[in-house]
Amino acid sequence: MPLIETRTERLLLRAWRDSDLPALAALNADAEVMRYFPVPLNGEQSAQLLTRMREHLDEHGFGFWALERRDSGEMIGVTGLAQVSFEAPFVPAVEIGWRLARAHWRQGYASEAARAALAVGFEQLGLDEVVSFTVPTNRPSQAVMRAIGMRRDETGDFLHPKMPAGHPLQPHVLYRIQREQWRQAH
Repeated sequence: MPLIETRTERLLLRAWRDSDLPALAALNADAEVMRYFPVPLNGEQSAQLLTRMREHLDEHGFGFWALERRDSGEMIGVTGLAQVSFEAPFVPAVEIGWRLARAHWRQGYASEAARAALAVGFEQLGLDEVVSFTVPTNRPSQAVMRAIGMRRDETGDFLHPKMPAGHPLQPHVLYRIQREQWRQAH
């Protein structure tokens, strides 16, 4: 499948380059950025993540893209769509997600990039629904989910199967948006 890339007024959602690894590793090593994940990632783990993201892009034509500022060319994070890779009642599903370097928080980049990713999902890929999920305490990501038109599905909240039983990051909230909701808003 040909690789889909997209852009917004300020951002480019693009394929990964080898030169992105240092910025990705710095992003994933930041304890504040990774506070809603089990642990920050070291350089080798970031390299493995980069390989997995590239493989998903190659296989599906979409995935988690490198998020680049168009004005500076700086790689500032990760945004995109991916097949959910674990078992849950709502799977099979495509999720939307984002992770931005702290210097770029609270500037609207996550919502801007996520809207572009949803447009790819609904307009180019013909998806019926996109989901997103996070831990209940991750209020910033939930704010992005609401800002892009997603709605909380409390009946879909779940215990993340990749987290150990009883771990504080095991409970997750689920948000959804259907293609028809997207069309009505756009």
